[in-house]
Amino acid sequence: MALYCGIDLHSNNHVVVIIDDEDRRIVEERLPNNLTSTLKLLEPYRELLAGIVVESTFNWYWLVDGLMDAGYAVKLANTAAIQQYQGLKHTEDRYDAFFLAHLLRLGILPTGYIYPREGRAVRDLLRRRLQLVHTRAQQLITVQSQIWRSTGIRVPSRLIRQRAFVPVLPDAHERLAAASHLAVLQVVSREIEHLEEAALKVAQLKPEFKILQTIKGVGPILGLTIMLETGDIRRFPTVGDYSSYCRCVKAERLSNGKKKGNGNRKAGNKYLSWAFSEAAHFCVRFEPAAQRFFERKKARTNGIVAIRATAHKLARASYYMLRNQEPFDAKRLFV
Repeated sequence: MALYCGIDLHSNNHVVVIIDDEDRRIVEERLPNNLTSTLKLLEPYRELLAGIVVESTFNWYWLVDGLMDAGYAVKLANTAAIQQYQGLKHTEDRYDAFFLAHLLRLGILPTGYIYPREGRAVRDLLRRRLQLVHTRAQQLITVQSQIWRSTGIRVPSRLIRQRAFVPVLPDAHERLAAASHLAVLQVVSREIEHLEEAALKVAQLKPEFKILQTIKGVGPILGLTIMLETGDIRRFPTVGDYSSYCRCVKAERLSNGKKKGNGNRKAGNKYLSWAFSEAAHFCVRFEPAAQRFFERKKARTNGIVAIRATAHKLARASYYMLRNQEPFDAKRLFV
């Protein structure tokens, strides 16, 4: 007799349910988020457990790594692809954990990717860097808006970053506010540089890193971000799967040529979406073929749609570059 385990993980506790081949509950217990307690509960059933499925939440690292180190076969559930029967009147954590184990038993569990732990810390370091980049941009825009609102002068962002243009604001409190934002901007900029230096020093630069940098406009940080966020390119069966994961395809439902609704636009990797958008902005500046494609698309639509279309092109190109281990060729991409 085989047993199947589902774990519904929360921020401070998790519910463990173990079922048999006939969906009978063998174990049903809520535990604090402590690996020792979980391993102790599972130990009597080790030989019979065919697998353990953990709900994919923000804090799964410690649990999945600990269970795998203990020798269990662990899968990470893709919660975005799991949908229970909508007619249920009542559900709670123990039913969710049971449902995960039930799907595992049937062999129809949508699974997520368990990112290798050796590259996970550097990948997350670059994610923290991106948060700081957003913070820096927020400070910059705030100062720019304040100057524009008070003086009618629109100062370019480049000059604000360089402090090459500091207009006299009419009020002392406004000057103090602007100075505080600029101080935060400088501190955040220094921290961003520190994170970039650390990431480039400790990251294992695979051949994919050099291949990605053959795209004009993709430098060390963008190349490293794409490499780490993508992981093993072989986990994507087709180029369409990769483009969808990068959030570069339309999220809409069509029937008989008519739009019937929207899909989940947030399904996928937001960091890859950002990386390819950044790469598209640089590529249209430095790659003539990309610039011509962008201008044609912009003439028919608008700049935002055109840059996203360019990002989609680059995502598709990156898939084949990583899969076939070949450099970027603009002539093949922008025809």
